[in-house]
Amino acid sequence: MTGSFGVTGPVPWETAWQDALYGADGFYRGSAGPAGHFTTASHGPLGAVLAEALLTLAERHGLTRVVDVGAGRGELLSAMARAETDGRALLGVDVVERPVGLDVRIDWLEAPGGAALPDALRDLDGTLVVANEWLDVVPCPIAEVGDDGTLRTVLVDPATGEERLADPLGDADATWAATWWPPPDGGRRPGDRIEVGRTRDVAWADLLARLGSGIAVAIDYGHRRADRPRDGTLMAYRTGTPLPAGEALADADRNRRSTDLTAHVAVDSLAHDRLVRQRDALDELGVTGGHPPRALAGTEPRAYLDALQRASAIGELRRAGGLGDFWWVVVERFG
Repeated sequence: MTGSFGVTGPVPWETAWQDALYGADGFYRGSAGPAGHFTTASHGPLGAVLAEALLTLAERHGLTRVVDVGAGRGELLSAMARAETDGRALLGVDVVERPVGLDVRIDWLEAPGGAALPDALRDLDGTLVVANEWLDVVPCPIAEVGDDGTLRTVLVDPATGEERLADPLGDADATWAATWWPPPDGGRRPGDRIEVGRTRDVAWADLLARLGSGIAVAIDYGHRRADRPRDGTLMAYRTGTPLPAGEALADADRNRRSTDLTAHVAVDSLAHDRLVRQRDALDELGVTGGHPPRALAGTEPRAYLDALQRASAIGELRRAGGLGDFWWVVVERFG
């Protein structure tokens, strides 16, 4: 059967996922962009604080350029442009053409989508590369344990959302699963699911290969080997509301370009020098917040409201159980 975006099913989840997000009618090609459907740490007051933190990181290491991979419509870079005083070069990378009205100080590259990066993105020296919530929307194979105890590829029919199990994982994916998503205590059980993160590892490695000197930071929600979930994490979001991925895929005709598909990142399988929780990364960069003095409200009410908004944004970025639990996957290339 032919699904909502032209993919004929049943197909591996990775294929349906790629088409739903990056095909001709995919979610990330919609005119509103992600900000039209949900708020991330790149948007609004949160984005202003995150931009401040990342510019501090670039300044500490003498980096003269910032590249944002998965830049949406340039929200984070726009916040950097408003805050930037050192003439640091800014470059956004996403699946759409340069957004209308984007600050002239921001350069732009159009990417194919998913794991694929534009050929022109290379020879990055003295650069801070930021991938904020990019890898969670790099599609990857979904596998499930069958009745025989074997991890098998999950197929999905994009027209109905119905799933079935197919062949056992290929050698490379099976090796990744054994290494990075090993059986939990008590062993695997029929129905256990995993997201095979090898595609994310490869995408991240491709990005790192383009960095000559500087720092790369992937910021995302994720898990490590000791706390992998038995049921996997593939989920859909429509206007900020979570719903089962298969249901969302089948319903896409009536909600074209309205549904995001995402899965948490196996952060420890990615090449890294450090893994840091976001709240700890912000601590290191001096973004610690605190309520502004109440006396300021009487003497400088506008400044007080601005400081209050900033403190609220910092609190949200650091919040346990929320954005504060995000991982920063950090790679440093110097000398």
